[in-house]
Amino acid sequence: MSTVERTRRRFVEGGPENALNERRRPGRERLLNGRQEAILIAEACADPPEGRVRWTMQLLADRIVELGVVESVSDDTVRRILRKTT
Repeated sequence: MSTVERTRRRFVEGGPENALNERRRPGRERLLNGRQEAILIAEACADPPEGRVRWTMQLLADRIVELGVVESVSDDTVRRILRKTT
């Protein structure tokens, strides 16, 4: 179904306001909530583990699992969260 057809159907069903304003979609559930993200960011700002010069994404992922913040998280998820906060 084309965009024009969808818009026309929404107009017929609900008038011009309905046709021009799409309803909100639920989207995908967040992997970490705000509290969990805050803990991750705080850990990233803290000193790295002994014997390490800096945090890696995998070390941070392992650390928040170790702290019991989440059951599991990938290093890529950690990277995305940290990227959006900088």
